[in-house]
Amino acid sequence: MAADIAEQPSGYARLLEPAHVTEIARVAAVIADRRPRHLVLTARGTSDHAALYASYLAEIRLSLPAGLASPSAVTLFGAQPDLSGALVIAVSQSGGSADLVEVVRAARASGALTLAVTNAPDSALAGTAELAIDIAAGHERAVAATKTYTAELLALLMLVEGVRAGSGRLPEAELRALAALPELAERTLADPAATELAPRYRFATQLVTTGRGYAYPTARESALKLMETSYLPALAFSGADLLHGPLAMTDPDVPVLAVVGSGPGGAAMREVLPRLAERGADVVTVGAAEVPGAARIAVPDTDERYAPLLDVLPLQRLALTLALARGEDPDAPRGLKKVTTTR
Repeated sequence: MAADIAEQPSGYARLLEPAHVTEIARVAAVIADRRPRHLVLTARGTSDHAALYASYLAEIRLSLPAGLASPSAVTLFGAQPDLSGALVIAVSQSGGSADLVEVVRAARASGALTLAVTNAPDSALAGTAELAIDIAAGHERAVAATKTYTAELLALLMLVEGVRAGSGRLPEAELRALAALPELAERTLADPAATELAPRYRFATQLVTTGRGYAYPTARESALKLMETSYLPALAFSGADLLHGPLAMTDPDVPVLAVVGSGPGGAAMREVLPRLAERGADVVTVGAAEVPGAARIAVPDTDERYAPLLDVLPLQRLALTLALARGEDPDAPRGLKKVTTTR
């Protein structure tokens, strides 16, 4: 897991090489030409959080209604939704989830434009969809996904921005901004703050993660990593939902990891943090924004769209270090397999 985490800056650089930029632009141009009316995403586990990020991008950057499909509606209940006019994107590291393949097959049969975003270009999923994007993350050693998650994020970001451009090609200003990501990721991973934080949570019995907007998928993915590797019950809430009841569970014995960036989502989170302080919650913020009175894992400031590619990195390191501190093996979490078969 440590090796996979460390490879992410080079993974960003690889996806930004001309060959991958050109291939993603080709797919984006097809989508722009077809002018889908709405976006439906389907995924499982970690990839579900990448899909959630894509839904924010689509609605904010493309003004395209977006939502996550329920694969079981098709696979268990036999539903055949009319997805004509939709863009259906399946996000899967392995491309081997039979339920996602079935959703894409049904969507394509109903007239949808279908796209597979996967680390396995020869997979059944990629072969079933009309279009496919290879996230080019390379072999992932650990069961708990890290580098494939961030590669999915970057590929989806490049896709959406290409569609927004109309031609599929990323504007030069966007490419220059994205080109800074590998170095920013290196700086983020070099900061020891996340590993130094692990002893603080060694004896925690539960934990809450929270964020708003583009940061919410990061909160959800971080909670999943902590559960997968340390078996620590972790609940993820949007900052808004946290105030609608779950706030009552926060107190000095329930640590809170709050993802707080410098854009509108981070500004909204700064309204949530005083309420957590009133509860005496043990809060640590993660991100570019500095919050007075709160402990912080600092992340380089960047466009809020890009922040999930950096904010998640120290949280992955935290999950790894905490698992080791608790005497667990983060490379082989009990009960987990790299490819999970679901219906």
